[in-house]
Amino acid sequence: MCGIVAIFAYGDGAPTVDSEELLKIRDAMLARGPDGEGLWLSSDRRIGLAHRRLAIIDLSNAASQPMLSLDGSCVITFNGEIYNYKELRSELEREGYRFRSTSDTEVLLCLYQRHGQDMVHRLRGMFAFAIWDEGRKGLFLARDPFGIKPLYIADDGSTLRVASQVKALMCAGAISSAPEPAGLVGFLLWGHVPEPYTFHKGVRALPAGSTLWIDATGRRETKAYFNLSQEIAGALESSRRIPPEQAQAELRAALLESVRYHLVADVPVGVFLSAGLDSATLTSLAKEVGKGDLHTVTLGFGEFEGTDSDETPLAELVAQQCGAVHSTFRVTKDAYERESRRLMAAMDQPSIDGVNSYFVSLAAARAGLKVALSGLGGDELFGGYSSFRQIPRLVRAVRPLESIPGLGPAFRIVSAPLLRRFTSPKYASLLEYGGTYGSAYLLRRGLYMPWELPRLLDGEIVKQGWSELGTLSLLNQTAQPVDSPYFKVVALESAWYMRNQLLRDADWASMAHSVEVRVPLVDVALFRAVMRLSRRGRGPSKLDFARTPAVSLPDAVLHRRKTGFSIPVREWLADRNQIQTNERGMRGWALRLLHDASGGTLAAA
Repeated sequence: MCGIVAIFAYGDGAPTVDSEELLKIRDAMLARGPDGEGLWLSSDRRIGLAHRRLAIIDLSNAASQPMLSLDGSCVITFNGEIYNYKELRSELEREGYRFRSTSDTEVLLCLYQRHGQDMVHRLRGMFAFAIWDEGRKGLFLARDPFGIKPLYIADDGSTLRVASQVKALMCAGAISSAPEPAGLVGFLLWGHVPEPYTFHKGVRALPAGSTLWIDATGRRETKAYFNLSQEIAGALESSRRIPPEQAQAELRAALLESVRYHLVADVPVGVFLSAGLDSATLTSLAKEVGKGDLHTVTLGFGEFEGTDSDETPLAELVAQQCGAVHSTFRVTKDAYERESRRLMAAMDQPSIDGVNSYFVSLAAARAGLKVALSGLGGDELFGGYSSFRQIPRLVRAVRPLESIPGLGPAFRIVSAPLLRRFTSPKYASLLEYGGTYGSAYLLRRGLYMPWELPRLLDGEIVKQGWSELGTLSLLNQTAQPVDSPYFKVVALESAWYMRNQLLRDADWASMAHSVEVRVPLVDVALFRAVMRLSRRGRGPSKLDFARTPAVSLPDAVLHRRKTGFSIPVREWLADRNQIQTNERGMRGWALRLLHDASGGTLAAA
């Protein structure tokens, strides 16, 4: 896991690349890569690459970046891990390619020379990289299929700037800080900024599962090489009826393979272990594939100690069963207060989540770990959220009522003032937004509804932002290609909540402590295998997943009720809401984040 930078002055009138700007952006990401630093500039200074290194695979200087190909024709700066790099290297060696390191970075360079932009179809891993092609005088950017690793772009019409963090791009002062209405509106809708937007007009995320090519003439080409909804639809079409025992065996094999790949490293790899099924199952599978020196880390809360909500006793039971070296890290409100300023500085874009990820990553760093596996993605892959039941039920109930003119808005106008006294007024939109899978998903996951925004933001900002986002259209586009109600929710949860919130929060929160988080349950090969195991319109369940280890998990873990965002964290965040609003809980916390991040753009609530 690293921090990458690229600046390409492609326009005729563009000034040459300033090495000081490259260094300033690079070193703003020190925590992403404390183990090394690098800088490369072309002879004509039209292109420059920079890198901060967190050494995980090949710890020697031979793996330092930016890295030049042996013939000097290509240069790369890369963030992430390619888990199948050894197989790819063997293929390339059989074709005559030579290597001077044992790194996955050099494999990427040779793979680009062999396959060009089609190289992305060969990769299994998490990645964001930039490759300068001297022969073609162009820059090639790529991001992994699920968007595990971030990549942000600013293009002023003559110079393209690229980095792993928005704040790093902005720190050099070369990019306009003009606010992006779609970013502001999107944050209030979701509690995070939906891709490709940021809070700044001039900065966009390269979409997950896509590549960008730009040459010295400014000609560019963006390609989407992975579409999650289409992948699901295609897998369901090719799924086959197989006996339950065979399906369970295939699921187990796919999981063991993914875990085995995600343990590849030249440093110790640990596991974030809670009392939940996802992390407990991963811990057991990691032990099973031969991880002898397994380290586990559990986060506990002082307020929960000795209560049924305390996850640490069950986590310690799983760790003991697996023979892991275990660390329990307890967080109190005082500890949160001491870390809050650093936490806020690490948050690259505003998010109402990520606090738990921040503290468990801190615990991992204090335990001496540079790499940890996370169970993130298990709920999306195995239907663990209540949304898998609630959204199809809501759509079936509300869709027949859509034919009644004005019913939805009328119900909202009448019920919103009453609901505000007891719960979130967004539920007044039940009849207005419940009739399609996309709108029902917005109602289920949304923080604020569109009609609430004009009292929080300037009306023109809301109008511009809502129009630019096209939220309802995009949500319905995500669900539309998939026939099964259950798998429509898989597509929505994976493409929206997981990608825009969970994965992004895991990235900034872990990188604040120079810890690499790996997500074996967010893996293309595993995803395709699980989709193919669909039976009667739904895939393997959480219990199917939890029963894959050879040694059964303790009954207390297998049958523990699912818990969500930890209650004390909600209370701590609410206590820090210092602006005067009528909102409580996470909505109030979101307003405070928006107020601070936008420099007071927030209107009086």
